[in-house]
Amino acid sequence: MATGLGKVFKPKLMETLKGYTREQFTADALSGVIVGIVALPLAIAFGIASGVTPEKGLITAVIAGFIISLAGGSRVQIGGPTGAFIVIVYGIVQQFGTSGLIVATIMAGVMLVAMGLLRFGAIIRFIPYPVVVGFTSGIALTIFATQINDLLGLGIENVPADFIDKWALYGHHIMQFNPWAFGIGAATVAIIFGMPRLSKKVPGSLVAIVLMTLIVWLLRDKLGVTGIETIGDRFELGHMSISAEAPRIDFAMIRTLLPAAFTIAMLGAIESLLSATVADGATGDKHDSNTELIAQGVANVVTPFFGGIPATGAIARTMTNINNGGRTPVAGVVHAVVLLLIMLFLGGLTRHIPMACLAGVLVVVAYNMSEWRGFRSLVRGEKAGAAVLLATFLLTVIFDLTIAIEIGLLLAAVLFLKRISDVSTVSRFRHEVAGAEYVEGSVDTDKLEVPDGVEVYEIEGPFFFGVAGKFDEVMKVIGDKPRVRIIRMRKVPFVDSTGAHNLENLIHRSLREGIVILLSGVNASVRETLQAYGIEELVGADNVLSNIDAAVARAREITQK
Repeated sequence: MATGLGKVFKPKLMETLKGYTREQFTADALSGVIVGIVALPLAIAFGIASGVTPEKGLITAVIAGFIISLAGGSRVQIGGPTGAFIVIVYGIVQQFGTSGLIVATIMAGVMLVAMGLLRFGAIIRFIPYPVVVGFTSGIALTIFATQINDLLGLGIENVPADFIDKWALYGHHIMQFNPWAFGIGAATVAIIFGMPRLSKKVPGSLVAIVLMTLIVWLLRDKLGVTGIETIGDRFELGHMSISAEAPRIDFAMIRTLLPAAFTIAMLGAIESLLSATVADGATGDKHDSNTELIAQGVANVVTPFFGGIPATGAIARTMTNINNGGRTPVAGVVHAVVLLLIMLFLGGLTRHIPMACLAGVLVVVAYNMSEWRGFRSLVRGEKAGAAVLLATFLLTVIFDLTIAIEIGLLLAAVLFLKRISDVSTVSRFRHEVAGAEYVEGSVDTDKLEVPDGVEVYEIEGPFFFGVAGKFDEVMKVIGDKPRVRIIRMRKVPFVDSTGAHNLENLIHRSLREGIVILLSGVNASVRETLQAYGIEELVGADNVLSNIDAAVARAREITQK
């Protein structure tokens, strides 16, 4: 078991520590400090937006970030809470409370570990692009909707999770609009978008939070301005610390939360591997997807015991790490330590951060997540992809993410199968057929005469359940009964159980009618399948030929008897 695990689980930290230099440690440490500072406001904002307290976002960034860097399959991945989880986490907290969130997160972590151990890392990357863009854009719009209350200073205490109900409530309270709150939120957005023009090294979100917090403190304490809500007004923040607590496991809740846990696991897998792939493109390295999934899973199993929320790889923080010189997991470990120190010794200062400022930060996060360029190009593209995109997007926004992912993947699978079935064909030839290619001694490979009493059926493309019925359609147009039927399979990459069953039925019908079946051009993998289903034995090994030339020669021999 240990040997098997060693083949799947290979943390990059072990690899990078070989030949590790003081110069690289200096670069990693500096990058880790910068990323830790960048992660601070985001962790707080994601925690609050998810329906939990600010320190839970920080705890997640510390513990999950440490584990993901320590055990992950990427050299530069930075883990922690992300915007992708806001929608699903908020819904779970609203319906089941924090205890339900803990159970769902642990279950998701176990699923992620299982995915890694079963080597599903490569499979996750084949999730269709329209599905990914659809739910990512839907999440972005939903995140934006959740921030309207704080951005406009409406003062609504209990905002519903439902998208439509949320906007109806906003419209009902629009007269409570607070210009001070909106000004702070708008200024935050402007600073974050404008900061890269001044300096790409200094994070705009940090500058915005420090500046807006200072301004709000002056407005409230020195000028007597009221109505500007801060974190301390909404949450009772004592001394921040990290302590473990065993969650209460309710098996009835486990059954109820299984779909939500699956959604968390899928989101975590997709976002972490997407982030690692983007990082590979920037660094020229290659991450280990299965190790990354295992590390993500362990992080999501452990973090809830300390009160944390779901975590995954974060693209923005990972790119910040790369841009500042981080090249090994040490940078991610330093980032977690920096956040821990800030939390323990400066955590009390977070009470002064205005809620409208955090709303502005999340509005920018939503914009960056929106994938609006990809969304626009997909809508303008082919209809099938646009249909999957819009269905996933609307289901994410109007219903919930769990339904969106399930139906989006189902739609994508159905459309994929339809495309495969459309390109797979079954053709019938009676007088001549294209000859085999590269056959020694063949005079004319373009045309091959088919003897009287012989028919050739050529299958092109995968012979699976989606196209198996096409054989029956072609058979219906048969005139005189032949003596030999050649099934040409040179362009069949695989046969599934339905295709094999359909072929078996055809052979049985033909044999009952006294018609000999020959199989031509069967590749090795397809032949193994036919042998497993007893089809080769049914037609006879002598009637399985390597190419059409040999099959026609064999047919001519049979008809001349």
